[in-house]
Amino acid sequence: MDIKEIKSIIESLLYVAGDAVHIKELSGVLGIDEPTVKRIVNQMMDYYNDEGRGMQIIEVNNSYQFCTRPEHYEYIERLVKPQTRQGLSQASLETLSIVAYKQPITRVQIDSIRGVKSDSSISRLLEKELIFEAGRQDGPGRPMIYCTTDNFLKLFGLKSISELPPLKEFTEEQL
Repeated sequence: MDIKEIKSIIESLLYVAGDAVHIKELSGVLGIDEPTVKRIVNQMMDYYNDEGRGMQIIEVNNSYQFCTRPEHYEYIERLVKPQTRQGLSQASLETLSIVAYKQPITRVQIDSIRGVKSDSSISRLLEKELIFEAGRQDGPGRPMIYCTTDNFLKLFGLKSISELPPLKEFTEEQL
């Protein structure tokens, strides 16, 4: 297989998948080692960016996905009637921030940081697929632990959780 054919296949796979496809899966389907596939996908990303194409390939947690360019949103919105999207409440944003920076974390730990119950915020974030139940913590009651999803990373334009801006610690006087 030549490079042109490999790029064509990758393009087809990403288009058909719709969601992000992990590098391991691409490598397995193509029968090519991961570093080579990663290099080829990065070349494709550069091509789409350099040519100013309407589509782009984004990377999220070693997975790749086709999507439209954010700067074309206004035009896409004119064509496709957007579903009414309700934003997140302040409480949900606080909870999401805590999960993002402190994950894995339990509901009790979130409540302790916020100083109020977070049940409804957690439910809303689970419903919007911004966080997920990552398992149970060992210990009394085996509480559920929460982590952010790849949807969270996509929404905030992050490749991985390590790209979150540094968390500024506040002293009691500043609060």
